Amino acid sequence: MKTSLKELSLKAIKNLGLWIIFAMIIGIGVGIAMGPDASAFKPLGDLFIQLIKMLVVPLVLVSIISGAAALGETKSAGKIGFISIGFMLVTTVISIVVALLLGEMFQPGTSIDHSTVATLAEGYEVAQSTAPQPMGFWDTVIGMIPENPIAALTNGNILQIIIFGLFFGFGISALEREKRTKISNGLNMILEALIWCIGKVMYVAPFGVFGLIADATGTFGFEILIKVANVLWIDLLAVAIIGLGLYPLCVSLFSRVKLKDYFRAMVKPQIVSFSTASSLATLPVNMNACDEMGISKQTSGFVLPLGATINMAGNAIYYALIAIFFAQFYGIDLQMADYVSITVVCTLGAIGQAGVPGPTLLAAAVLVAAGIPLEGLPLFYALDRIFDMIRTTLNITGDAACTAVVDRFVKEEQEA
Repeated sequence: MKTSLKELSLKAIKNLGLWIIFAMIIGIGVGIAMGPDASAFKPLGDLFIQLIKMLVVPLVLVSIISGAAALGETKSAGKIGFISIGFMLVTTVISIVVALLLGEMFQPGTSIDHSTVATLAEGYEVAQSTAPQPMGFWDTVIGMIPENPIAALTNGNILQIIIFGLFFGFGISALEREKRTKISNGLNMILEALIWCIGKVMYVAPFGVFGLIADATGTFGFEILIKVANVLWIDLLAVAIIGLGLYPLCVSLFSRVKLKDYFRAMVKPQIVSFSTASSLATLPVNMNACDEMGISKQTSGFVLPLGATINMAGNAIYYALIAIFFAQFYGIDLQMADYVSITVVCTLGAIGQAGVPGPTLLAAAVLVAAGIPLEGLPLFYALDRIFDMIRTTLNITGDAACTAVVDRFVKEEQEA
């Protein structure tokens, strides 16, 4: 089911990529030509944003429950499942922290006139004056747990929805196989229906992007688009730190695979992942790469499919950078509670992304969790394909690194 959902995702978005880029170019031209009068096209963007908001909550809830139910089944795999999931979670959190630090270091969303930021934020639901107040550690932890899950759904509290979805999903995984299968199949059908809705909404994307880009360019000039492009090289830097630093270090310290064999074997899957932007499409090539490293087929056959489903460090980096960018852009002073929310939602949201077309709605979930406006999100649409190729390459690299680490512990246990 996950494979078919991913195929649906790629099919729904593939033909729209050029239209979105084309719409952005036209929007820039119209914004420059019309100036502030280009705000007449903003309702097109508002309509698109409203459609996205409509789908964020049910999509996150269903995908998290479905993902948690699938994760819960890995407990039968014992040590392999525990080490695999632990590795993926830890490296994803580290990736998010790196992204947040780079975002705060290079400040991609600042250097725009403060009066301009204030004007943009004035009509939005969330502005600096309504930003969340500082919270203590335990207030943050307790606040993550919904007192009433229905109220969390109604209020759009993404973090609480994710926590509830995880508990509910793990509860499903504890049921008898027959019952669990029926519920999982039902969730997959609901998820497929939501993906159908998303596919239809995405056809509105070119019009929404045109309206928002025309309005932003006409009001604030070309500078805002240059600032968006700045996020790309920061994303590349974060990916390089994790892909060329953290993962090779883990392979060197915790596996039996030699680094030169690891780098040599990963060339082909990285090329495939970069060109297809699909972890699942790269899976067979990644399995061959693990064979070349001397990793057992038993380990790679379990870890790599799991990683292609839940190991999304590249996506988590992207979400974190977008959150930092727009917080800086709107002049919102993030507190520790916000950083915790971003980290948790990025981690769990990335895990729950399997089968979801494109990262946009989950990026929206991260922004909602941190109290950051969604209106500027379509600014990233034109570059999304580039971001997608980069993050997918990091994802499959992490899958192989995790497989190498797990294989060592499996062989040690067999030799004992």
